[in-house]
Amino acid sequence: MLKRNPSRQSHSAFIPPSTDLSPSGFVSLRGIKPSKNPKPGIHKALCLLLIVMLVTSLNGCRLVEDAGNGQKAGSGAPVRIGTMATEDFLPYWLAEQKGLFESAGLNVSINVFQSAHELSTAMAAGEIDMAMTDPMVSISLAAGGTAIQILWVTLGQTAEQGRFGILAHPDSGIVSLSDLAGVPVAIGSNTIPEYTYDRLMAAAGVPAGQIVYEEVKMVPVRFEMVSNNQVAAAALPASLLYLGEKTGLVLIADDSAGENISQTVMIAREDFVTKQSGTDVLQRLQETWDSAVKLVNADPESCRQLLVEKTQLPLPIADDYPVPTYPEAKLAADWMIDNVLDWMTAKSYLTVNVAYEPATGRLVVPN
Repeated sequence: MLKRNPSRQSHSAFIPPSTDLSPSGFVSLRGIKPSKNPKPGIHKALCLLLIVMLVTSLNGCRLVEDAGNGQKAGSGAPVRIGTMATEDFLPYWLAEQKGLFESAGLNVSINVFQSAHELSTAMAAGEIDMAMTDPMVSISLAAGGTAIQILWVTLGQTAEQGRFGILAHPDSGIVSLSDLAGVPVAIGSNTIPEYTYDRLMAAAGVPAGQIVYEEVKMVPVRFEMVSNNQVAAAALPASLLYLGEKTGLVLIADDSAGENISQTVMIAREDFVTKQSGTDVLQRLQETWDSAVKLVNADPESCRQLLVEKTQLPLPIADDYPVPTYPEAKLAADWMIDNVLDWMTAKSYLTVNVAYEPATGRLVVPN
């Protein structure tokens, strides 16, 4: 049995996918200029951080409304795509900017959500047709009765794409994963960072019974806690790993080398995929993604301004954070989803049978 710190763990018997985190874990820390010394300034930095989060939340309804009623390309039936403010979606933002949807005859609206929970709710309610998310959300939707098809991997066809890992405070004494045995690590339940952390710890030979968590759902708070040595270490996404390394935190491990662990995915409701002309629309959507991917990969730096604008990339790293390279549209391999299914089942995040069909991308719940 994996342990959680009882002083701060969730009291819910069922822990859904994180409600504060984009699939890549990309979060806005704009306006915060961390000290080179990770220890001082916690109260001032956290206050600034909470102001940014409040402003973002207040603007959230406007963002979603604008996306839903904003620019639409093409003359066909509308295609409503949901995402969060995450780097994983950059090719489609570029497609919108360059008019690639219109050129393909697609009528696309992009709906930006403030949390994974809001995105999942909209997907389940049929308010959006497609979404960029993670396997955990996809599987949870299928288990909850929404027929889902995984269309392609947005980041994570190779280990270098979509980095997650562990940061420690330099005064914590933590220098390796084995040092974290029995030490509470700040994490959000049923998320890619938790999944990645479990896999990294297992690969390091740490027994499952010595993996201990400090439940901290809000990623910015998690980052502030490790920056101020309130927790020894935290599981974080790529942007905060990069920011932490620049401000004096210690990278203990990540999943950018060796075994390919984490993926994010583009999914669709099955009723959208199977309805009249759905297959043709999907083909054009995939071709548009591929065209945009080629543009990004050919000149990543030309997309930096768009990345900063759409993801609210933290200002201290806005000029040098690596713009990702992206895979062309390709189904997720069976092991990518099956490994997550096994993990969710073992941790009781999944209590019904869900199977993945790698030939079609369907998530099937047997009767």
